[in-house]
Amino acid sequence: MHQIELINKWLETTAVSKAVAGGIPWIWPMCETLHFIGLAILIGCIGVLDLRMLGFAKEISIRAIHQYVPWGVFGFAINAVTGTMFYIGAPGQYVHNIAFQMKLLFLAIAGLNVLYFYLGGVMHKIEALGPGADPPLSAKLVSLTSIVMWLGVAYWGRMLPFVGNAF
Repeated sequence: MHQIELINKWLETTAVSKAVAGGIPWIWPMCETLHFIGLAILIGCIGVLDLRMLGFAKEISIRAIHQYVPWGVFGFAINAVTGTMFYIGAPGQYVHNIAFQMKLLFLAIAGLNVLYFYLGGVMHKIEALGPGADPPLSAKLVSLTSIVMWLGVAYWGRMLPFVGNAF
């Protein structure tokens, strides 16, 4: 038995797993609701910034939109917690599911994209841009990658029940 299967078997024996998997009937739907709200906050905040950097709503400064990024991080944190709860509640339905693997791949690329945005100097290039200014190509590529990756994360998350070893 592989190490991941051993971890999953152990997870299934925990009180949290039993509660999420149906021991407390309202936990899974509550996590689903919070997961959706977290995604809406994340995409709402980050998506607006991405669209601005692609040239939409040029009358708004990037700095004004960027101030909402902490809310996007909060939305991501909600999703990280609820997503972990889903995994703990039913690890066997995720570990060999191609939809879950694709979701994690898109999530990893989105994370690398964020690191490049902040650590690769892209944010430095755009932080002083005022209203009407056009961001550099590097910012546009980061934004386009962000939009595609987050749409991929949402798509593959939605496909979890329908692809692979379905629920």
